[in-house]
Amino acid sequence: MEHSSDRRGFLGLAGLASAALALIGCRGSRAEAAPTYPVQHSDAEWRQRLDPAAYDVLRHEGTERPYSSPLNAEHRDGRFLCKGCAQPLFSSRTKFDSGTGWPSFWASLPGSVGTTTDRSMLMRRTEVHCDRCGGHLGHVFDDGPKPTGKRYCMNGAAMTFRPA
Repeated sequence: MEHSSDRRGFLGLAGLASAALALIGCRGSRAEAAPTYPVQHSDAEWRQRLDPAAYDVLRHEGTERPYSSPLNAEHRDGRFLCKGCAQPLFSSRTKFDSGTGWPSFWASLPGSVGTTTDRSMLMRRTEVHCDRCGGHLGHVFDDGPKPTGKRYCMNGAAMTFRPA
């Protein structure tokens, strides 16, 4: 009797330990080694250059609340730029309402973004980052409209808008 009680306790602790290890990697765990980018700053410099929301998203793979970005309602002709380095990322011509609460695009501007495998949150997704400063922008999914079938689901806190 005492033996089965010890075994249940051990199995319970093992389960808790497994869950804790899985949760440790839930945020900001990139699968690939961090590459270098043309625009680089120390963490302290990024913190000084960016507002708190942009810093959290761009530098620590944070996510803004859905429907919180003013860029959701931006429909003028122009370009969406990286808030970290001002690189043009998306044209307003590729923006669409995905119903997700984040600015969404069916294509990025050529040579503006890169992707990495994101295994955080106990799933596998494709993270999108600025090719110039490495800032996290959001994720891309294969459920977007024609002609690409892509949905670049971006954090508005990571971008600014420049009208044409």
